[in-house]
Amino acid sequence: MTAGRVRGGMGRLPVTAVIVLAAALYSHAGAVAGDRQWSQDPGSHCKFVAPASLTSGPTFWIGVCVDGKASGEGMLRRRDGDRVGPAFFGRMKEGVPEIGVVDLADGFRAGRFSGDDIGGQAETDPQERLDAFHIAAEAARAVSAGYAAEKNAGSARHYEELADTLEQQTD
Repeated sequence: MTAGRVRGGMGRLPVTAVIVLAAALYSHAGAVAGDRQWSQDPGSHCKFVAPASLTSGPTFWIGVCVDGKASGEGMLRRRDGDRVGPAFFGRMKEGVPEIGVVDLADGFRAGRFSGDDIGGQAETDPQERLDAFHIAAEAARAVSAGYAAEKNAGSARHYEELADTLEQQTD
């Protein structure tokens, strides 16, 4: 009787182990996704995850908002009152950056979003870097077009010039 219980229990062990492993992986994946710091545009209330290099504070999304989350090409811009801070130009998917460029005071960070930032990998693939600058230039042109549609010629010109600068980084 005891041997039968042991064998029966051992027969169920692999199934139990698979269920426990699956639950552990599921809960870990949920913890990683749940650990992201979500922000919200103060005006549009569009939600997004800002790259860590933008630092914390009021951040604005200029681009399309689908189902309440930043989507497609656009710009995340940090602001402190009248002072503009760093900006991310690139592609967002369901509120999370995919690829692009962070424009910092001391230069650019380019690449894919990994962990909590853009281009944080020790070695960025050269093609990925080129792609990031191309997408960032498209995003800056989209921002420029938005300002042009609002008849804000100065901002439209500024972001068109920035798009040219981003594109030149691929030469």
